[in-house]
This record gives sequence, structure tokens and C-alpha cells, in this order.
Amino acid sequence: MNRKCIMLQGTGSSVGKSLLTAALCRIFRQDGYSTAPFKAQNMALNSFITAEGHEMGRAQVVQAEASGILPSVEMNPILIKPTGDKTSQVIINGRVYQNMTAAEYHAFKPQLREMIREKYYRLESRYDLIVIEGAGSPAEINLRENDLVNMGMAEIADAPVILIGDIDRGGVFASLYGTMMLLSEEEKKRVKGVIINKFRGDPAILQPGLKKLEELIEVPVLGVVPYMTLHIDEEDSVTEEFDRSEKVGAGELEVAVIRLPYISNFTDFSVLRYFEDVKLRYVKTGESLGEPDVLIIPGSKNTLEDLRYLRESGLKEQLAQHVRKGKLLIGVCGGYQMLGRELSDPYHTESGLGKMRGLGYLDMETVFLKEKTTAQVKACVTAGGIPAMADLDGEILQGYEIHMGVSSQGPGSRPFIKIKSRLGRKTEVVDGYINGDGNVFGTYIHGIFDNTAFTRKILNRVREQKGLAPIKTVPKPLRELKEEEYERLAGTVRENLDMTGIYSAIGR
Repeated sequence: MNRKCIMLQGTGSSVGKSLLTAALCRIFRQDGYSTAPFKAQNMALNSFITAEGHEMGRAQVVQAEASGILPSVEMNPILIKPTGDKTSQVIINGRVYQNMTAAEYHAFKPQLREMIREKYYRLESRYDLIVIEGAGSPAEINLRENDLVNMGMAEIADAPVILIGDIDRGGVFASLYGTMMLLSEEEKKRVKGVIINKFRGDPAILQPGLKKLEELIEVPVLGVVPYMTLHIDEEDSVTEEFDRSEKVGAGELEVAVIRLPYISNFTDFSVLRYFEDVKLRYVKTGESLGEPDVLIIPGSKNTLEDLRYLRESGLKEQLAQHVRKGKLLIGVCGGYQMLGRELSDPYHTESGLGKMRGLGYLDMETVFLKEKTTAQVKACVTAGGIPAMADLDGEILQGYEIHMGVSSQGPGSRPFIKIKSRLGRKTEVVDGYINGDGNVFGTYIHGIFDNTAFTRKILNRVREQKGLAPIKTVPKPLRELKEEEYERLAGTVRENLDMTGIYSAIGR
């Protein structure tokens, strides 16, 4: 029987399901199949806006790119964005539904089953193969009854399952065996093989363990995939991106990004690693800012709570010292909102804090509304009449907006960026402001640094302040850089997987 799908599930979170799904999407594409990814329910703060203005998980965008197709919200119909320890914003079909507690959402899930079935089969009808990604572990037996994303999804799609274990964190044999033992007999029949991921060392050493594991679980080991360091967008804040400093070339400029507790869309800064003169660093809880040349406050899913974090952690005072020295401070989305005078959340869309004084660097106020702005945009830099920014005037930008707040300007505001089109329709809206000294600015536009000509000009301004010569070169277009990484990922995975066994699982 030829099937139109295969599903990757894991023994837990962060075992590599997302990247292996992207790898199979690229491999199937290379082998001549039209392919698309699918994940019924995703929990992540790293999201993307489609051309239609729908919000979806970043991992499925990566997988769509690996498949060579445009991302669609059908690939990720449910996105859950945590706003606190017990509450999350639930996004259905790309639009905010409402905030829910874990218990409320668990009770709500049965109502979503038919919608997920419809979205999946609509997607399946348009492609040769669908690579489905699970979430967490299928062995979470307390959640099995209303499961929509692991074995529950496998039932909906009648999908064969490949189980993934992460050897880098240790205990991979126990986790694979334990997962299989907690599955029902019908669920076990769906599992056609296992993959051991993130291996460092000589695979020959594993052979006795692999043989014994196959005897115990009665399914084959389809491959041992080596640990890979890839420049591919990660899904959420468990990413190893935060645990390493990226240094490319000379690293003459240090760009520091504050790792907020509710940081979102940290992939805004991934492109910076490709600039030869940049060292990228994430400032974690308990660390000082140090002496970066550029400081960035990123997006946040709970802006008021993260603003409180800046105050209580002592980072607010360090920010002030950074600005007093004339160094560059940039705010993106939630970070941009924090740069203003006041933030208000009258409907408690993000938190229960209500109202808070901002950092006061920009003359603006932000009010959080019930509706979220989600759109791809084109914009241009106006430079705010700042002589030091004159070379940026008229620079064209592309990116996307995801925000609940609306910011209004005060009499001292200096527009820095104006949106010229939103969702393909012409408009004329101020997006970001800049201070009079030209060293503090903010924007709602995610992906702004992907505009490499703009980013190079910003970096060159910093270089000149340090007495360094400007650099004329910019990285390759981001699309080309991503393509190289997808090809490298697929090549490594193909080399270390039994692709005959994978194709046999789907009857091809």
C-alpha cells in the first residue's frame, strides 16, 4: 500500500524532530516528490506571518522552505504561545482565538479534531508526500485521551511512524525502549523504525546496543545521525543558539541581544552571524551587559513582564549607561514598545500588570488591544532628520509584523521607518521612531536585519564611531545561505539513514 505520509515522533522535546522533518522534506523533493510539512499543534514563541497575514510556527516555515514551497497556515493550524507559567495565547488557523489555561485548552481539544482532519487532508490532496511532525512525546499517557499531535494525529492521517531519540542528552536506549513500552499495541504497530539523533563519536561502538534495542522493541534502527551545527532557524527558546556566541571573521563588533524570559522571534538576529565583523552574544539571566557596541531588546510575548524583568535584574541601569556612552540601542517589536514612555494593557491581553512606565528613550505610548496585527510589509527608512543616519534615508525594507500593541507618537517623536505597503496594499504608516541623538531606535518589523544593505549601513556607522574602516561587502542573499544549509542537512541525513527503510515504511 502506497501511503502519502510519514510521521516523525520523538521520545521528548528537542530531540531533533523539526530538523529531521526538514531533512526528509528536502530529500523527498530531491527525489522528485512534491512534498509539504504538517504539524497539527505547535507550541513556540518563534512565529512567522504568511503572505495572507496568518501566523504560524517558524519550524513549519523552515520545513516548507526545505520542500521548496511557500509556507501556508494549513501546515500548522494550531499555534500555542505561552504568556505565563499557566496561560497561553491560542492561535487557530493563523488568527488569535483566545488566552487559555492548560486545563481549559485540554478540555477544548476534542472540538479541534475535525478541523485538523480537514486541514490535513486538504494539504495531502495537493502533494505527493506529507512529512508530519509530532510534539513532545507520544508516551505522555496522561494526555493520550485527547491527543491531536502524536498518535492521535497518526490515526487521523493513518501514518507510519518513525521514533527519534536524542543520544546527546544521554539515556537514549532507555528512552526509546520506555516510549515503546508505554504505547498501546495498535500504536506500536504504527512504529516502523527508530532513529538515534545527535551522535558524537564512532557509530561502531553503538552496534551491540543497536542490535539489542532492535530485539527488545522489535522494530529496526533506521539510522544514527551525527550531531550537526547548522545555521537553520530554530523553533523556540530551548535552542542551543543561546548557549553559544557566534563569531564570524574578525568579530570586531559585538552585538548583544538580551535574552528576555518571554523572548520571541529570536531568529530576527540569525542573519547577523553571517556578517564577517560581528560577534553575536545573548545576555542570559544573571549576566551583565558587558560592553557591546550594539544592544538589542528583542520581541516578547509578555512585554510588561519582560520590562519588569529589565528593572528587577538591574539591566535597566546598564542600558542607561550604554545609551549615555552614545552606543546604539535597538528595540524590535516588544523591545521597541519598552523604549517608549508608557505601556498599557487595559484588556490584559498579555499579562495582569495593567500599566507600566517604559524606559523613556522614545516619545511614544503603547496600548495593547484585543486584535493582533499580523502582516507582511514593505517599508522605507526616513532617518528622522538625523544627519548621522542620512545615508539610510530611503532604504527599502521588507519584513513582517506580529503585535497586539499600537504605539502613538508624542510631540518629540522623530519617525524613523514608514510602512509603504501592508498585505500587498499601499499605505503610509509610521512604524518606528528614533531619538534625537540617533543612537536609540525601534521598529515593529520582524526580519529587519535580513535586509542586509540596511544592516551593513548600521554596522558601518558603528565601525566609524570606533575608528574602523567601513566594510562594503554584505553576505549572500539569505535565501541562498538557507539553501546551502538545507542541502547540507539533507546530505548528512541521507548518508546516515536507511532511506530504503524509510521508503519501505510508506510503501514506495
